[in-house]
Amino acid sequence: SGEWMTGIFAAIWQKYNNRGNTYNMWIIADGPVDAIWIENLNTVLDDNKILTLANGDRIPMTDNVKIMFEVEDLRNASPATVSRAGIIYVSASDLDWSPVVQAWLNKLEDTFQADIIRKLFERFIGTSESDNDTG
Repeated sequence: SGEWMTGIFAAIWQKYNNRGNTYNMWIIADGPVDAIWIENLNTVLDDNKILTLANGDRIPMTDNVKIMFEVEDLRNASPATVSRAGIIYVSASDLDWSPVVQAWLNKLEDTFQADIIRKLFERFIGTSESDNDTG
């Protein structure tokens, strides 16, 4: 039809980049990196922090908005995109449930109670993949 329609990301961007908001807003993009749309976000990721739409509209990123991409790999991302992003690598073993439970048990002051809870996890839930790794 040739008519401009605002996409999902642009609509979210317009809604939450509001200087009137007094709280931080996180936009989470979870999924594979598509070479076309990630390149279109380079102006958001660089010092300009402006989303430029295909119709010419430019929407600045406000200080209260944070954006995070949760991706499996960066295969389709260009070096320009990678250089603009702060990248944190998390190994698969750190994503399992066992490290989370272990961190919680380590915070318990009563070590006897922590040991009982650990044994209950092992008995009723089993071991996680990270527990089975021989490293």
